[in-house]
Amino acid sequence: MKTDFDIRTEDMPANMRVLLEDYPRDSWEAHPGFKDKTQHWLGAHQMFRKLGALVRSEAEHYLDKSREPDDFAARLSYYGNALVGNLHGHHGWEDHSYFPELSAADPRFEAGLEILEKDHKELDFVLDRFTNVANRAIKLIQLDEVQAREEVGKLHGIAEAIEAFLARHLSDEEELAVPIILHHRLRG
Repeated sequence: MKTDFDIRTEDMPANMRVLLEDYPRDSWEAHPGFKDKTQHWLGAHQMFRKLGALVRSEAEHYLDKSREPDDFAARLSYYGNALVGNLHGHHGWEDHSYFPELSAADPRFEAGLEILEKDHKELDFVLDRFTNVANRAIKLIQLDEVQAREEVGKLHGIAEAIEAFLARHLSDEEELAVPIILHHRLRG
């Protein structure tokens, strides 16, 4: 079974971020083309970042024994499910609806699209691994505390990988898509 994740760490190539110079991140909210739909999309990204951090910190609380096992299991189940389910839904919508709209509006988006879609495929693998390990950890909490702690240790590593993935991917996605949205006044 694959245990290493192919999480891209380098920035998107500069030629894929050509409009970012004209529409820097700190100017987005003041731009007249920055509409509610774009705010909601960015808000979803913020939620994913927070959920990723929360799942990692919950594992840390369990491992340092500041979170009771049953409480941890319930929180992991709730927040882990929210993270995985919402990320799958969000990325599916991007791949089938949002990204094709951006590609049709501006061919420059195509250059980054291949990288973003590869990221989505790798994230699917990471989320599947996370789900399997989380489910095993939840079961083991009721059966064997020592094995549960080992499994949560693995889960913590995967949660860190998810956080690193989201930090890189979501930032690149935003810095590629939002300037195109603003430039072409899309998503009104």
